[in-house]
Amino acid sequence: MTAYSDQDLESMLFDLESDLVERKESFQGDAPTKAREAVCAFANDLPDHRRPGVVFIGARDDGGSARLAITDELLRQLADLKTDGNIVPPPTLTVAKHMLRGAEMAVVTVWPADSPPARFKGRIWIRVGSRRAIASAQDERILNEKRRHRDSHFDAQPVPTATLADLSRRRFEEDYLRSAFDADVLAANDRSFEQRLAATKMILSTEEPTPTVAGILVLGLRPRDFIPSAYVQFLRVAGREWGDPVHDEAVLEGPVGEMIRRVDEKVAAHNRTAVDFTSGPLESRSSTYPMAALQQLIRNAVMHRTYEGTNSPVRVYWFDDRIEIISPGGPYGIVTAETFGQPGVVDYRNQILAEALRVLGLVQRFGFGIPTARRELKANNHPELEFVVEPTRVHCTVRSRR
Repeated sequence: MTAYSDQDLESMLFDLESDLVERKESFQGDAPTKAREAVCAFANDLPDHRRPGVVFIGARDDGGSARLAITDELLRQLADLKTDGNIVPPPTLTVAKHMLRGAEMAVVTVWPADSPPARFKGRIWIRVGSRRAIASAQDERILNEKRRHRDSHFDAQPVPTATLADLSRRRFEEDYLRSAFDADVLAANDRSFEQRLAATKMILSTEEPTPTVAGILVLGLRPRDFIPSAYVQFLRVAGREWGDPVHDEAVLEGPVGEMIRRVDEKVAAHNRTAVDFTSGPLESRSSTYPMAALQQLIRNAVMHRTYEGTNSPVRVYWFDDRIEIISPGGPYGIVTAETFGQPGVVDYRNQILAEALRVLGLVQRFGFGIPTARRELKANNHPELEFVVEPTRVHCTVRSRR
């Protein structure tokens, strides 16, 4: 699927009946919300065009120019449509400035999702002719069916030996659904337990209610019964060398939300806090490592690791002078060893798991984990993060403060 040429874009700009086009005169007021709804709808591609949809910023309803200044700040705001976590799974889109019929416009090109339905703040948006609409139950079933035929990533695959009895209904209804959807959406929703599981991609479908890998990872009563590598191994080494005595060790497992909270507790227990009463009029506290940085790096490792074809866990090894975080699986998709960790360069091996981590409040913005960790470490006077990126693993080293 190739991007549109300027000639294609000009033709689409003035096609007032097209259901592949949205026009906005500016990016003020309610335009950011409406643009996100449009991006979500284009990603869902309910009409099955299998072509990108386009949002023109700086265009009037008739296609003429609104004479909007296309600044770098505006383009940055538009790029946030992909990474701010409001649309899940994150859409595939590009943002660029184009000169169309003598006028500058910002163009957001949105590709159909491989794993629909996409949601904006819990709602599924679709195109109905030239307008946006919220998907009906039938629309959602069509999108779910499209997903079943398109899915290729591992966390969307079925776990043939698992059944609904292996998923926690309480965790799904009390924790996941309440975080994934607005209360009014849930109140108006009369779908069955199986329909809700299918809508959130935790099972294949209502007709074939086999849990997916993501369903087991997020809702499983005992995830390791089916996915042996689904845990974090923690070691506190009393020394600086491999082979030094181990002071503390733990196998941290369970559904991903519970597992990550257990990791947080274990890391916090070893992260000593120094209190300074003498350097200033107010007491100051500083930890050995900034907790926010460690959380981002470990959650990144859990989210982006490979769960396929390996029994290796995520490993967190805490030495006296450093912490090493080792994640099975190398770079994925558009991410390479050369671009790993660069702001804005992100891809998703586990799309449904990434969505679940955002729903559970464990990830706020996609693609910001490593930059956030770097910022926190720099503010706490730590050396730069070190990465070894190989085809089968990513090895991250966090050095202690200078």
